[in-house]
Amino acid sequence: MCHRSRTPCRGWSRCCMPSRRPHLRLGGPMSHSRSALRLRTPYPILIRAVRGEADQAVVITQDINGLSLSLWNGFTRELRPVDFAQVTYASTTTTDGAYILDLHDPTGSEVGHLHAFPISGGTSTGAARDLTPGRLPYSIRGLDCALNGQTILLTIGDDDGFSAVLTHIDTPEGQRVIFHSPHEAWSGILSADAELAAIETTSHNPGVRRFAVTVVDVNTAEVVATLSDGPLGPVRPVRFAQQPGDQRLLVSTEVSGFARPAVWNPISGERTDVAFTELVGEVVALDWHSATGRLLVAHVNEGIHELYEHDLNSGESVRLMHPAGSFFEPDTGAEYPVIWSSYYAPDGTRRLVRGSWDAPLEILESSGGSEPTVVWASRTVPPATALTSHLITSSDQTQSQLWVGVPADTTARKGTILEVHGGPNLVTVDRYDATAQAWIDDGWVYASLNYRGSVTFGREFREKYWGRVGQGEIEDIAAAVDWLEQHHLAARESLFITGASYGGFLTLMALGTLPDRFAGGLAHVALADWVTAYDQMSPPLQTAWRGFIGSTYADDPQRWRDASPISYVESLRAPVWLNQGEYDTRTPPKQAAAYAQAVKASGGDALLDWFPGGHMPGGLAGMANDYARMQQLTARALQGQRWDSLTIDPTVDPPPSPPT
Repeated sequence: MCHRSRTPCRGWSRCCMPSRRPHLRLGGPMSHSRSALRLRTPYPILIRAVRGEADQAVVITQDINGLSLSLWNGFTRELRPVDFAQVTYASTTTTDGAYILDLHDPTGSEVGHLHAFPISGGTSTGAARDLTPGRLPYSIRGLDCALNGQTILLTIGDDDGFSAVLTHIDTPEGQRVIFHSPHEAWSGILSADAELAAIETTSHNPGVRRFAVTVVDVNTAEVVATLSDGPLGPVRPVRFAQQPGDQRLLVSTEVSGFARPAVWNPISGERTDVAFTELVGEVVALDWHSATGRLLVAHVNEGIHELYEHDLNSGESVRLMHPAGSFFEPDTGAEYPVIWSSYYAPDGTRRLVRGSWDAPLEILESSGGSEPTVVWASRTVPPATALTSHLITSSDQTQSQLWVGVPADTTARKGTILEVHGGPNLVTVDRYDATAQAWIDDGWVYASLNYRGSVTFGREFREKYWGRVGQGEIEDIAAAVDWLEQHHLAARESLFITGASYGGFLTLMALGTLPDRFAGGLAHVALADWVTAYDQMSPPLQTAWRGFIGSTYADDPQRWRDASPISYVESLRAPVWLNQGEYDTRTPPKQAAAYAQAVKASGGDALLDWFPGGHMPGGLAGMANDYARMQQLTARALQGQRWDSLTIDPTVDPPPSPPT
């Protein structure tokens, strides 16, 4: 399902579209408050390096009316805005900076065709070019551009399965499939000379998302080699060597149960594993400067990041100096395996892309043993609160990470917001979140839970929801509530749970299975009924969720019903708000309406709002409108007032969904 939460890169739609519900304002004194100012202040949500000697990075900003795109030049340190109307979280450029690449998808359904939009003088000009003419619509599951600026490798999912498609900017009619499988395949990348492609595949272990790396000859479409550590050890490609003719590949392995880097030559079969035996937790490969043999890695233990550099030639590893914060953010079910990440400049200088709860993303540089210096930072946002990290223990002794932020005036707390991220294979890292900070600004305790299923805590923790979707995660939520109450940071009558996508699903599940723990639930683009949703999902998602739930509906319908929040509506005690996109193919409209109808039929309190977009809209105006709605709803709940009286019948039929 995957959802990048509600802020930074975690907002809701490919294009910012206004909500269908009446526009709400942060009115009265609040319009001049810190939270109101915060939700009017643009900030960067991702910085994505564009490989090649041009030394550029794409910077995508959460702007007032949507997302905006700029190009940062590593030589001049200048940020150049690009006038492009349909910026999404996946927008990138070709390696020569001549074109913007993105899915042409006006509704936000995440189904369409990849297009190239020419750039000239900081403006996207000329006619967009369809890079896969004649193909049926598809979802993108990997996107890479060769160093020549022309060759594009596209990993897609559609009704026929999963394919790696090679196309060219100037001659897209010559597109061809170089790999195809009925089983999940993701994140294809090209070698420096574009002679080889490395693709994440599951053909060796169908139905189980533990990838192998399949390397394909781009010219013949023949498989050159496959790297697998067996059914329990996923392997994923990170980056090819940067020198043409050097076909070595940096990969991430999990033989130990935790991520470790390795370098593999698919031609010779030679493999070098870097064990980091002295480190507990994950060691995530971020980048490789192959000319000097250095690896940039992030050690993640209990959710906290530390950077190391490993020299493949000497075998030595060095802990790097840097301020506290996060230095990458993983993604899943999207065009790239990371949302943003630290990286090497072409000359080997380390570029540390750093996030923290109290400041937006910035770029620092370092080399050798020097301390990093800031070379680019965004405009100043209102003062923000740093969150603290805590370990909590569930009833089955599973430990999870909980981020907690407390307002400065502890005598005027309004209540507590517990957020659960989307995914589930995502993670909340130490990074600026405007909505989280707005809650704290306005007197709320804010907590964010990395429940089982989150990444960077090891394979066992990441896969603990397999076959029992919505069970262990609820145990973690209950443990988070216990911890907050024990530390006098929450009380049932003023505790609200919220989340988007899978986080929205968990919000609804928690309200139904822990009915006496919450004062209300705020669910964005939530999955409420797996059975109804399945037929409206895109084919790649159908494949993934058959694996996660552990069966088809025909084989085990009870398992699907047990995992559906709609099965627990009669237990609801608290009001629930659903904020749903009309063109969403991840959490389709029909199932959201069915849930609202079921709540109403059981006598519960449900409010369903629609917005004309897909799964992940962007834009501060939309965020501010949603925040105002949530402020309105929480205030009513604290006063004992119903939510469903705020609008017309929340069970109106949704608009028809677009074809998947």
